Amino acid sequence: MIEKRIEAEMLKKLNSLEKSKFRGAFHLNQKMKEYVNIKGLDKIRKDTYDFINSRLAPAVPKNDGKQTPMRQVHPTFIAMHANGFCCRNCLNRIHHIEKNRNLTNDEIDYIVEFIMLWIQKEINNRI
Repeated sequence: MIEKRIEAEMLKKLNSLEKSKFRGAFHLNQKMKEYVNIKGLDKIRKDTYDFINSRLAPAVPKNDGKQTPMRQVHPTFIAMHANGFCCRNCLNRIHHIEKNRNLTNDEIDYIVEFIMLWIQKEINNRI
């Protein structure tokens, strides 16, 4: 669980990203919302850790810039695009996490919690 102060900072950044024409255009469709409800948030969180560790955490991810699908294949991928976790360039530009080094466990936790916050917001606000 994240601290209230950190969650408040995440919500502030999340609200800012929603105002972006590009980032704000990403939303979970009804099928993705149903997927989250069927699988549960614990499963989505586990999947998110797996995706971040394999696709974003390495210093030089395979196919960086193209490693995150944009189609509705998993709610985490949509959240990654909506929040600037889709590649190391966006991660650096939006979240100021430098490139060309492995992500720390704290950074991975931050990314996963941010994504989960976005998914929960999507589920609660747009059903």
